[in-house]
Amino acid sequence: MGSPDHGIMTALQHSVGFSNTVEFAGFRIPRIGMGTMALAIEGRPDRETAIGTIRAALDAGVRYLDTAWSYYLPTAPGADGTGAPEDFGYGERLVRDALAGWNGPRDEVLVATKTGYRRTISMAPHDPARQHLQAAGSRYGWMADSRPETMIRDAKESALRLGVDALDLLYSHGPDPAVPYEDQIGALKTLLDEGVIRYAGISRVDNTQIDTARAILGDALIAVQNQFSPSHPDPEHTMERCAELGLDFVCWSPLGGFLDPFDQAAYDPFRKVAAARGVSYQRVVLAWELTRYDRLFTIPSARNPHEIDDSFAATELRLSDEELAALPA
Repeated sequence: MGSPDHGIMTALQHSVGFSNTVEFAGFRIPRIGMGTMALAIEGRPDRETAIGTIRAALDAGVRYLDTAWSYYLPTAPGADGTGAPEDFGYGERLVRDALAGWNGPRDEVLVATKTGYRRTISMAPHDPARQHLQAAGSRYGWMADSRPETMIRDAKESALRLGVDALDLLYSHGPDPAVPYEDQIGALKTLLDEGVIRYAGISRVDNTQIDTARAILGDALIAVQNQFSPSHPDPEHTMERCAELGLDFVCWSPLGGFLDPFDQAAYDPFRKVAAARGVSYQRVVLAWELTRYDRLFTIPSARNPHEIDDSFAATELRLSDEELAALPA
């Protein structure tokens, strides 16, 4: 995409009067949800703590839980290094069990999951035709496997694992160089046509891929989930493309992430505002992100109730014009 349209940029950057709740995938929910990756992969807490953290998020007001088929931990190289089957979908099982024992309004909670990725371990043989993502110094990584038959099978497993008749929202986890993108999106269309999913989203995409998915899925495509934070801006201007198309933008790793190193200096202006406010800089970052686009959702991960309580409190933090002027434009 070329230079951003000035009108779109104005709308994106001056939406300070954002609403606490927005319609999304048939739900009216706050724009801060919770990612569950940190509860399910390396460094994860014990199961009881993880479930307690999800329930604490729900009690705080979170109504969007984001998980994935591939949120699990490879425990041995095995034949292909993609992990032990008994751990597949660990994050989805956490969400299911947390909701099953929660006394709140289950019908108000949007659960989104993702299909098309596997976990890998560095000792395993790698398929050079597929995309592999590995954090520096980590034994573990991710491998794309977005063959339509895999995506469809995994989505149906996700629905069974989550105990639902149809998934509220399913994302394609990311492009797979070994599979034409049109075929990946075709798998989502098949799942929509079969009633396995209600709405579709896409992740790790550029503007060309957004347009491809929109052309195939039409209004059933409702969301783009891309990385966005002060240390990871949006060089492709995909948020602006979402604004043009009326799509929701969901940012993952909104606080920089915890697997890959990131530019800590990018958060210094937020630390200054936070110190003056007497709050965490993470809360200021999330509040700032909500001002970028009035249909932006952010899904910080958490490993304990304190972290998610602090993150969700950003829904009530209003930044002044002076504070916003001191933060990135």
